[in-house]
Amino acid sequence: MTRLILFNKPFNVLSQFTDSGTLGTRRPTLSDFLDVPAVYPAGRLDRDSEGLLLLTDDGKLQHRISNPRHKMPKTYLAQVEGLPDDAALQRLRDGVTLKDGPTRPAQVRRIDTPSALWPRIPPVRFRKTVPDCWLEITVTEGRNRQIRRMTATVGHPTLRLIRWRIGEWTLDGLDSGAWREVDLTSRRFS
Repeated sequence: MTRLILFNKPFNVLSQFTDSGTLGTRRPTLSDFLDVPAVYPAGRLDRDSEGLLLLTDDGKLQHRISNPRHKMPKTYLAQVEGLPDDAALQRLRDGVTLKDGPTRPAQVRRIDTPSALWPRIPPVRFRKTVPDCWLEITVTEGRNRQIRRMTATVGHPTLRLIRWRIGEWTLDGLDSGAWREVDLTSRRFS
């Protein structure tokens, strides 16, 4: 039976089970939160990003989730510096050009501060003179630090980034550092 784990990865945790560390310092990893044998991350989430990470024991499912060719949508909640105007949001929707080429168009909308969010430790630095706002951004590719690079390109650096959804799976009801297994008995992946 295929296993699929939904994990709400906290800030500053590596998306892997071990850490070779630098200078003898061990950083938090998935093994600090999950004791589930033979599952592996389907994709990555940067150490300074939070949110949904899928883990599975099925190589085909892992490939389907993580390979950009399958264009599985991924939705992020991004707290950005400043207040993006309509032109900046449209640039994101149209696709921006990064150093590694143009991005695919994204779905982007301004949202209210999400009410279901957990506090980040450490908290995002607050500055009285610089406003911030939240964006919901959905992309169908997964380049390295893509959302952060996209928002910076339009002049609004990301302060906090949370992956909320991958395909049909979401963080709904899942606290930071918690996980749950999904029943896939009626599903087939090719």
